[in-house]
Amino acid sequence: MFVFNKYPVLTDGCLDLRVEREFDGDPPRGWAPSYDFRVDLHGSSQRVGSISLRVGETDFLRLYAGHIGYGIAPSFRGHRYAARACLLLRGVALDHGMETVWITCNPENIASRRTCELLGAQLVEIVDLPADTDLYRRGERRKCRYRWHVTTDVPRVADPRPQPGSAA
Repeated sequence: MFVFNKYPVLTDGCLDLRVEREFDGDPPRGWAPSYDFRVDLHGSSQRVGSISLRVGETDFLRLYAGHIGYGIAPSFRGHRYAARACLLLRGVALDHGMETVWITCNPENIASRRTCELLGAQLVEIVDLPADTDLYRRGERRKCRYRWHVTTDVPRVADPRPQPGSAA
């Protein structure tokens, strides 16, 4: 039986991640337990998006859904917040014995693909979605599969905030 850990606010001084929901999963559907976090600007309640960590090792996760799913509100895109939020989840993944996680995205989602590259994740392949999946029924047809070794891949995520004394 899966046991959820309790986490304080995860922060990097730019973003704060707070557990919003713990989902027990639905094994017959291939859904793993997950932590759903809200992503806020540091020290505020200004929500910029959400991120989930799905804990488990199923073919569905590895091939199609991914262990990490994220969404950043349109008005906050372009600041590398998705990549920063993924980096904040590394410790949670490691707490659950996950040294490698899979992140998937649609091939045409250039921003998500860039997020994976910024993390140092490796594009392994692009796969066709089976017609019997919820993703396919939603109109999605293919997924890029990125493998992220959370302990060894070198991220390239610079702090998007202006530094003191620099021109903004």
